Amino acid sequence: MDQSMEHLGYNTLQIERSGALLRVTLNAPDKLNAIDCAMESELLRLFQNLREDGATAAVVLTGAGRAFSAGGDLAHSLRIMGDSALIKQEFDLARRFVNALLEVEQPIIARIHGDAIGLGATLALLCDLTVMGHSARIGDPHVRVGLVAGDGGALAWPLLIGYARAKRYLLGGELLTAAEAERIGLVNFCVPDDELDATVNRWGERFSSGARLAIQWTKATLNLGLKAQAAQVLDAGLAYEMASLQSRDHREAVEAFLAKRKPEFSGH
Repeated sequence: MDQSMEHLGYNTLQIERSGALLRVTLNAPDKLNAIDCAMESELLRLFQNLREDGATAAVVLTGAGRAFSAGGDLAHSLRIMGDSALIKQEFDLARRFVNALLEVEQPIIARIHGDAIGLGATLALLCDLTVMGHSARIGDPHVRVGLVAGDGGALAWPLLIGYARAKRYLLGGELLTAAEAERIGLVNFCVPDDELDATVNRWGERFSSGARLAIQWTKATLNLGLKAQAAQVLDAGLAYEMASLQSRDHREAVEAFLAKRKPEFSGH
């Protein structure tokens, strides 16, 4: 693959082109592709740039190393806790990030190996086709670190699997196996690990060689419902999450994680 000339200047993303198919890799394997402000900002810029990219018909999104993405960067939470200006900046970035992802015209295939957790799960589930290797896991355990699942989890999960199941998984913070995620309709495919690339490549070829306008306008039509739901719940969800970011329970969860001990929540 050749690096795309239209998408240069990224530090946290690796971008390669094969014909009309663009492959985007979250490239922070040393921290399991946890999404910090730098990576979120670069993904936002990528989503915006794709709207002007006539050479790309489809996108594959994956992660380097052992995981798709371990979610948000907990160390970053400690840095912004109590800083109202940084929290507002985080709110604005998260809001623009989700909305820009929903505005991408090209179909995006999430290639999920290893874990897709929290914001990483949201990123995958708001793609257009989700393919998981059998050993991968997915989940949104925001509540287990004292946070509201407001950065898109409350948007994506109920639409995919219904409110009863979404409440079970978001309130319980459970991780799902790939087989269970496929069974309940959370993701499209669970395939053997050694068939993951072949499956992703087959769909990438189908999308990139198909009738481009028909595919993109069908996606745009389907995403109208997603965008309407985002307009209903995203701002409130993010506001709740930013409030929980400043809670004692979240601070305790982060400190416990960094100290490698079990958190003791107080309910505050």
